[in-house]
Amino acid sequence: MSSIRSIDILLIDDLFEMGSGYVLNFSDRTFAEFFARELEIDIGDATYARNGGSKAKRLRCFLQTVDDTTAVRTLHALWEYREALRLHQQREESIINAESRLNILIQRLSNDSDGGIKATSAPPIKTDSGRIRQLGRELVTISELAPQARGYSFEQFLKSLFDVHGMEGREPFRVRGEQIDGSFQLEGETYLLEAKWQNSPTGVAELHAFNGKVEEKAAWARGLFVSYSGFTEDGLHAFGRGKRLICMDGYDLSEILSQELSLADVLKRKARRAAETGFPFVRIRDLYAA
Repeated sequence: MSSIRSIDILLIDDLFEMGSGYVLNFSDRTFAEFFARELEIDIGDATYARNGGSKAKRLRCFLQTVDDTTAVRTLHALWEYREALRLHQQREESIINAESRLNILIQRLSNDSDGGIKATSAPPIKTDSGRIRQLGRELVTISELAPQARGYSFEQFLKSLFDVHGMEGREPFRVRGEQIDGSFQLEGETYLLEAKWQNSPTGVAELHAFNGKVEEKAAWARGLFVSYSGFTEDGLHAFGRGKRLICMDGYDLSEILSQELSLADVLKRKARRAAETGFPFVRIRDLYAA
């Protein structure tokens, strides 16, 4: 049985529009097909109809019946479908801090399970698994802080994450009056860090501002922009290609911690994909897709 609580179900209901017995825009047929194709699960099984036969009641029962790992896989898959649907319909996000709140739930479920999602085939890392799990708990704690304290703690968390992966994280520093949230080393290259944890996704203005800081430094400097709430699609499109940044969101951090992925390997793949396509942001599961 999963660790999903009644209060978590309230969030899930809101995110996936389950108030009237529906789940997003699924029909009974497409709902069953989605679970069979994406998760290899028969959502029509009588086990998940104990509280009623509607799609919403089946999903609630399913999420509270299965183990945490399966619940996390399901929430990932439903969120990706939800976002693709929302962008296709050109709808604005209606739930405040939706992705961050789901990331926090996923991180907690991943910490309560024995391994998290194993959907990718990334090589294991040689680090202290106990420290990785501790960082996962710290990330959940940070989410409960006030905004100013949360921002500072998030920067410290990222430095610790770089350090545990042997990437020589540096504390935030100032250069000629401008703030840099930190730096780290990756394959002999220096990356500057921009870290944001705010309620709304990062837009084009913030991307351009950080890219300007990077371009003012040495020609070999690169940048990593970590926005826990993600990035707006319009912002990424307007930002364009061919910049010296790669991007990461809270969803990426959740998968790195829950799967104990190599942070260096993730960033190398992001940098290579950016070099090949010009796109600064690619999700982890797309980087490791077969």
